[in-house]
Amino acid sequence: MKLEKLISISSELGELLKERDLSITCAESCTGGWVGQAITSVPGCSKWFSSSFVTYSYKAKSSILGVSPKDLTEFGAVSEEIVKQMVSGAITKTSADVGIGITGIAGPTGATDSKPLGTVCFAWKIPNYTIVSSTEFFSGERNQVRYLSVERALLGTINLLKDMK
Repeated sequence: MKLEKLISISSELGELLKERDLSITCAESCTGGWVGQAITSVPGCSKWFSSSFVTYSYKAKSSILGVSPKDLTEFGAVSEEIVKQMVSGAITKTSADVGIGITGIAGPTGATDSKPLGTVCFAWKIPNYTIVSSTEFFSGERNQVRYLSVERALLGTINLLKDMK
């Protein structure tokens, strides 16, 4: 994998956050803390990185991030409805200024007809702005899907910050 690329992207993100005096938090599922790992590879990140919650199970998503158990049952963990609740919960827990949420199916199991392997849902939140969410479909083996998810999460955050007025 191209860890150096993720560190470079994280450095760019850190510069944007420092310029704006903002902090960031993450709510991760299928990436298992990889966003947090990429960010904490950047020296000085403690000035802008708050935390990363790895909430893999339904119980963890509910008890740690406040995700609705009813919605988990109705929509499944891999859905924009759930990832929005995950990122909102992370912001609430930390009072960070920016949040990233990720949940997906990295494989090799877990796919359904409506949610194939490589389905990953993202949400980005900045308080007082609308939550932005998307669903992406990545191909490749488990770690490739996870890598692409981390890259997308970081780049999506950079784009959101650059678009902020």
